[in-house]
Amino acid sequence: MAAFVALLVVLGAGFDLFVIGRGASFAPAGTLVALAVGGGQAYWSLEHGDRAVLRSSMAEPIETRIAGATDADRLRYRQLQNVVDEMSIAAGLPAPATFVIPDDDPNAFATGRDPAHASIAVTEGLLRTLDRDQLQGVVAHEMSHIRNYDIRLMTVVAALVGAIALLADWSARAMRWGVGRGRGRKKGSDGAGVIFVVVWILAMILAPVVGRLLALAVSRRREYLADATAAELTRNPLALASALERIEAAVAPTPTIKRGTAHLCIADPLGHRLREGEGFWASLWATHPPMAQRIAALRAM
Repeated sequence: MAAFVALLVVLGAGFDLFVIGRGASFAPAGTLVALAVGGGQAYWSLEHGDRAVLRSSMAEPIETRIAGATDADRLRYRQLQNVVDEMSIAAGLPAPATFVIPDDDPNAFATGRDPAHASIAVTEGLLRTLDRDQLQGVVAHEMSHIRNYDIRLMTVVAALVGAIALLADWSARAMRWGVGRGRGRKKGSDGAGVIFVVVWILAMILAPVVGRLLALAVSRRREYLADATAAELTRNPLALASALERIEAAVAPTPTIKRGTAHLCIADPLGHRLREGEGFWASLWATHPPMAQRIAALRAM
């Protein structure tokens, strides 16, 4: 989180020094705007982001699905609701709102700003693919994201990634017409100023990529923690391990879940083959840890 704030400050400070200038009436307007944009996007995402994520995934409340379901589907939906209630009791949390996504690929995610305003969404494919113990493991994993406040962390991180990309674009546009004008108000230049303008230009170019990599790194770490917490809640790590094996076997992407919310899911919904690789580059760009490593960690419990 400190790295995200530092990126915002560098982008704003560069705009102040090399576009606005360092005259007698200097004020850090760009820095303040950058922090305000980042903070504003984070606040909006905390207040409204969960509803936007659910709408973009075409998730429907479970009550709506039950009302128009066949007997067989109604049984699956009621089992899901029972499992969510069980895991909320095990976690000591209020029961989150439950949603179903009309998609045949097995996947699930949790969203919200805190345990009192949380939702869990699962796909139709997940309900058809997993047995009750495996479903319990997946729901426990998502409940762990709620209990560990990962839902809030990842919502803020996603908003800051968007803010950094936006500010980097604004700074690049401003530099085309403004760079050097502000600095010209103060005669002479020093080595530190040259170094900073180089850093600012690099920040404009690399900030969106660095922001995305930071978000992916946070997401991977929280997945391991959620797996471990799910094993604690269910006392059955093998159920989640077998559920992950079945989810991994379904190689098709989850088309209703978009790139911007891929990091929220229990498994990569984009169908990237990179997720199966190991090593520095594969890990660097992956939204999730390698599934084989997650399954091995669970089986070792």
